[in-house]
Amino acid sequence: MNNIIFGPIPSRRFGMSLGIDLSPNSKQCNFDCLYCELDYAKTMPKQIEVISVKEIVIAVKNALQNHHNIDVITFTANGEPSLYPHLSELIDEIDKIKGDSKTLILSNGANIYNPCIQQTLSKIDIVKLSLDCVSAKCFKKLDRVDESVDCSKIVSGMIEFRAMHKQQLILETLFVKTLNDNDEEIEKLKHAYYQIKPNRIDIGTIDRPPAYSVRPVTHDTLLNIANKLETLPVTIAHKNKIINKQKFEKNEIITVLSRRPLTLDDVENTFDELSLKYLKDLVKNGKISILNNNGVDFYTITKI
Repeated sequence: MNNIIFGPIPSRRFGMSLGIDLSPNSKQCNFDCLYCELDYAKTMPKQIEVISVKEIVIAVKNALQNHHNIDVITFTANGEPSLYPHLSELIDEIDKIKGDSKTLILSNGANIYNPCIQQTLSKIDIVKLSLDCVSAKCFKKLDRVDESVDCSKIVSGMIEFRAMHKQQLILETLFVKTLNDNDEEIEKLKHAYYQIKPNRIDIGTIDRPPAYSVRPVTHDTLLNIANKLETLPVTIAHKNKIINKQKFEKNEIITVLSRRPLTLDDVENTFDELSLKYLKDLVKNGKISILNNNGVDFYTITKI
């Protein structure tokens, strides 16, 4: 039972997170992503080893007795958590005992076009879906989808889900060198992001030893991709950031923010001391605003 629960662990995005592993004993996934930190395992359309809702709820109750001030209870897995066949029932049971904590799921999004999955995930406070590719060629090469997955329906499924899920929706894209970092795939992703309308988009690259021989992109590449995504609410994963402080005049700050909102981390890592002063002046004068978007503060041009 103990391996069902992990944490709590601090998350910069979500606070203190108590994790529930819905596949604690083996990898059960409908993707076999090249960058996955777990060893290779044959993809599957559904879980073969299934733990009971009762067992999970007991483990969560015990953990909540020992750990207080939990911000999020996170559904995840050694694989894909939405493959857990009793997820809807489990969410209902966790809602009864979660108190002030929010629920969060970290999903690869492969099943999001399934109406039953859409209804189930809509009951979760924060839904984070992966979207590494849009083209079928990229999906099959990078995410290595199970034959049960119709990758052509994933983006449309996310659009449908966004229309019914009024709470937080976050997309995550992990860029891998030579696989999804080309202009064509980035443009497809950009178009999909605009259609899906997530609250936030997290982009990053490989930072742990992958199961296969693939390489990360550079921080500069991530920054260039973020700039191409223009006004979308994009944040670059903190662990991939480098510090390179520069001087910006007030007009330059306005120009930068008119192209893309910047997070507090972006500013702290790229603005020198005088530039930070200019930024504070612009905020004080009302030309720039600070908007909190699902736990992340963005500097953005004030809308009239």
